[in-house]
Amino acid sequence: MQKYQWGHERRFNAYSNYFRKLYGSRIQKLSIDAGFTCPNRDGSKGTGGCTYCNNDAFNPSYCIPEKTVARQIEEGISFHQKRYRRADSYLAYFQAYSNTYAPLPRLKELYEEALAQPGVIGLIIGTRPDCIDEEKLKYLSRLAKRFYIAVEFGIESCYDKTLVRINRGHTYKDAENAIMATSSYGINTGAHFIFGLPGETREEMLAEADIISKLPLKTVKFHQLQIIKGTLMEKEFIERPSDFQLFSWEDYLDFIVMFLERLNPDIVVERFTGEAPPRFLARLLWGKKRTDQIVNLIEKRLEELDTWQGRLYGLPLPFKGNDVGIY
Repeated sequence: MQKYQWGHERRFNAYSNYFRKLYGSRIQKLSIDAGFTCPNRDGSKGTGGCTYCNNDAFNPSYCIPEKTVARQIEEGISFHQKRYRRADSYLAYFQAYSNTYAPLPRLKELYEEALAQPGVIGLIIGTRPDCIDEEKLKYLSRLAKRFYIAVEFGIESCYDKTLVRINRGHTYKDAENAIMATSSYGINTGAHFIFGLPGETREEMLAEADIISKLPLKTVKFHQLQIIKGTLMEKEFIERPSDFQLFSWEDYLDFIVMFLERLNPDIVVERFTGEAPPRFLARLLWGKKRTDQIVNLIEKRLEELDTWQGRLYGLPLPFKGNDVGIY
């Protein structure tokens, strides 16, 4: 079988293989809710948060901010050992809301409590581009000399028109600056994007592969838009459904393959889809497909087409850049 430049036979630069290569074994992430908020929730930049957001839709049951970080890690290990008995090393994943949105002394207290737990070899810190600064980056760069440290930015879209519409409270330039700064400190830098946000065309979404590929990213996560019950986006979807291009499964499969072909092969892909419990979903578009099934189907399609991540990296777009307003 062919080995690709990322050092294994899978047709995309897979997150699980990246860690096996790095540490020689399976590494399990443990989600933590440390009780943070966001500047577009507390009135600093806005209220209500992102229009699509309901953290309950993805927070594991053991993640309760009233519990200490140590207890959440202990319960997370117990939870995951029932499913993944091979994992004996863990990454503490500060997931809910913006996990650098606090003074540095408070962040140190939380992060170092996590790193002190048996088996924890590093941190993954989910946050926003406008919640990072040089003081925090200097601290994280010192930690990165002893632990695996990654900062994962929610970017969601490369288009300011979309960021305004979903109430993000930051621009794409803010995201670009935060990623450049974080990477410059030698910290693993990740980003999260959503496909299917209101007002975006498929051409605009595909063009994001070229935009993202220019950033110094170590990892990316991609999610299809899911309409979550009780969110402002659900209300918007009911009122203006024609503004949304929600993906059927077959459409998404075709799209993600085209996107992967254009994506920088050095970027590690952690996720292709999001998976919210059905009780949270206003519309169940893909049946009951689980994440592992979806990855298998994507890999099967890549094999059928004899294509792979980065095969078309750097080649011109199949349409004019002006059509999506990026040049």
